[in-house]
Amino acid sequence: MSTKVILVGVGGQGTITTARILINGLMEKGYDVKMSEIHGMAQRGGSVSTHVIWGDKVNSPVVGLGEADILVAAEKMEAVRYAEFLKPDGIAIVNDHRTESSTSAAGLEEYPEGTLEAMEENFTTYSVKAGEIAEELGNAKVMNVVLFGAMVNYLGLEGIDWKKVVAGVVPEKLVDLNIKAFEMGQEAAK
Repeated sequence: MSTKVILVGVGGQGTITTARILINGLMEKGYDVKMSEIHGMAQRGGSVSTHVIWGDKVNSPVVGLGEADILVAAEKMEAVRYAEFLKPDGIAIVNDHRTESSTSAAGLEEYPEGTLEAMEENFTTYSVKAGEIAEELGNAKVMNVVLFGAMVNYLGLEGIDWKKVVAGVVPEKLVDLNIKAFEMGQEAAK
């Protein structure tokens, strides 16, 4: 038995850092963990997805359509873009945050309305205002760790020393800020 997660966002939102935190904690707990990353022009604000699978024995690092137990989205539109990967009874944890893609920022397409509502209609969806919480902390870049803190609570992964894991992944000068972001994410999930 394995658990399959897809972490999604746009370039610069810390999706890969979040995956590293998750993977390090799960490996420390003794799980077999596999990961794969897909970067779609990430350095230019394009879509990024990271697949993480853990369990007693994992054979593949890739989550197929309709196989994900959990979708964690750092941006609302990305949740909709990757929703087809979720199982019908899957869980979506979505940052209630809007990031303009390069095409919508250039006026080539409109940002769609109702994305969060569409997720809530089709899946068990937990909305977290991780962007606002990160802004309150004074650094929008910790939005991913806020979202990760919420994810840990929603998934019942509290049996791991996540603060220690976060401290081992983020730059030393940002450890205290990221631990505070993690704690505030956990609070937001209560």
